[in-house]
Amino acid sequence: MDESRIFREAWIEGVKKYFPGEPKPGYITPWEETPDWERESAAAVCRQVREFVETSGGSTAQLTREQRGRFVATCWIAQIYRWIEDPKPGYVADWSELPEWQKETDADIFDAIERASIQSD
Repeated sequence: MDESRIFREAWIEGVKKYFPGEPKPGYITPWEETPDWERESAAAVCRQVREFVETSGGSTAQLTREQRGRFVATCWIAQIYRWIEDPKPGYVADWSELPEWQKETDADIFDAIERASIQSD
């Protein structure tokens, strides 16, 4: 599977699992309807996580759930700055400012990418 799709599918699963109430339609837009910049950003974050897992010799398994989610969130923020000239503050919020559902989703994204990286070895 295309690694950027791994990111998107884990995002959608996390939103459906953790988001309180009904999520915004853009949060669960299917891959085929996802804007190009988001697809490219998802691919970039997947590569960063995969490289992190590989260069650490798999020791990422010892990271806390928060550390895993925080890594994804930081990588995503860099992509937002890459593609959006003047992003809304919520788009680039620090980990401590993120809602709990997003933290949980980001950690799940790391886990999904890590699993896919290990399986492809």
